[in-house]
Amino acid sequence: MTDKLDILLVDDEVAVQRALKRTLECLLSANIETASSGTEGLEICHKKTFDIVISDLSMPGMSGIEFLEKLMQIAPETIRIMLTAHGDAEHILEAINEAKVWSYLTKPWDDRRLQLVIGQAVKMRSALVERTMLKTALVKAESRRKRTIEGFIGESKALRNAYSIIEKAAPSNASVFITGESGVGKEVAAQAIHNLSKRKLDNFVALNCAAIPSELMESEIFGHVKGAFSGAVTNRDGAATQADNGTLFLDELGEMDMSLQAKILRFIQTGTFQRVGSGKLEKVNVRFIAATNREPLKAIADGHLREDLFYRLNVIALHLPPLRERGDDVLLLANHFLHCFMAEESKVFSGFSEDAKILLRKFSWPGNVRQLQNLIHSCVVMNEGPLLTASMLSSQLPTAQESIVPIVPQSADIALDDQAVSIHTDLSVPLQDEGDIRTLADIERKAIQDAIAFYEDNVVKAANALGVSPSTLYRKIQQW
Repeated sequence: MTDKLDILLVDDEVAVQRALKRTLECLLSANIETASSGTEGLEICHKKTFDIVISDLSMPGMSGIEFLEKLMQIAPETIRIMLTAHGDAEHILEAINEAKVWSYLTKPWDDRRLQLVIGQAVKMRSALVERTMLKTALVKAESRRKRTIEGFIGESKALRNAYSIIEKAAPSNASVFITGESGVGKEVAAQAIHNLSKRKLDNFVALNCAAIPSELMESEIFGHVKGAFSGAVTNRDGAATQADNGTLFLDELGEMDMSLQAKILRFIQTGTFQRVGSGKLEKVNVRFIAATNREPLKAIADGHLREDLFYRLNVIALHLPPLRERGDDVLLLANHFLHCFMAEESKVFSGFSEDAKILLRKFSWPGNVRQLQNLIHSCVVMNEGPLLTASMLSSQLPTAQESIVPIVPQSADIALDDQAVSIHTDLSVPLQDEGDIRTLADIERKAIQDAIAFYEDNVVKAANALGVSPSTLYRKIQQW
């Protein structure tokens, strides 16, 4: 609230307006305006918000109570005071009880009573303003919570889309299939879905199918009985039993042996399984979340993923964007990690230099959020404050320059799904005849094939070099 109060006086008697205005100007610092009717008062209040409005009760046309009731609808935080004769006390009390009027003054008014009522009104107005500010802060905090939920940090459109899917998917029991490059936070997303679900009080069990030897994977998932194999000296519960009534997250599903994928499919369909070495069926209630850093359709085509298993799990599809497609989220994440590791390593930094911010924005982040996290941790350990600079970051990123500005010897820019792609092709040799002319589609295909071959079939690296997303290349390959 400003130093001066904004007060509106509404009375059909000009003499009363002048006398009340003169008295108020002697009592306090205020901007005081006047109106001669309720209708005029409403017109003024539609254009400007007042701290206090004092209105006469008896006026031609719209009564004071009607006026203040309408004012309550358009400006509920304005303090409304009625000016009335002694005989109208019954109407005033009714209006106060219905919250149309905050207080009242009688004619002729007593200056001490007027000063007391206005003083109380000022305190009430301050309390209302503070309440409004608190509500605004809570709304903003809730908005930030929606942009930063369950371990995710970021406000980019791509990440907000992921937030929306997570919040909608979480309350259901539907299976979720998460795709995205390594390091984008697929397990964080799976944990978020579990934490926001009705199963949050039960176990969240995560298995990385790429980190466990294939010969042990079945036991890790289903458990085993004593004597099932060499070293099985006791019965052991697997992830399926541990996740009963909770969530089972199968990360890097495309790395699982195909024969075991068939058993997982049956487990999902029936809810039953057998421990290794046991002929007894066991039944559990598990929600399934799976993830892969492979493009699912290509993984199916390459024989890494069963098509029927994918479609069984892909009830809700969630794609997590790579860090390079999340804009300034990289700065939010970098600041978050900086504060975390400052506390952990007992170091003090005030933030990032401008050249460091430029580097953070421009770097391609092939390792995504995990790479950024490790980089900030390393820089905090190896340096002293007050600022983390680009040179400090670059010292831990030996390929930073190559990742920021890919170097192509000779290039021709052509359109590939509305993205600029640098195509490596020799344009220095003049065409000899019409048969030497190649279509843009041929050049595009050759460039993609050459890039994939150069990176030994690593589509993600090839896509980075060409400046497009991996899904674009997979789509092109599928079309061919």
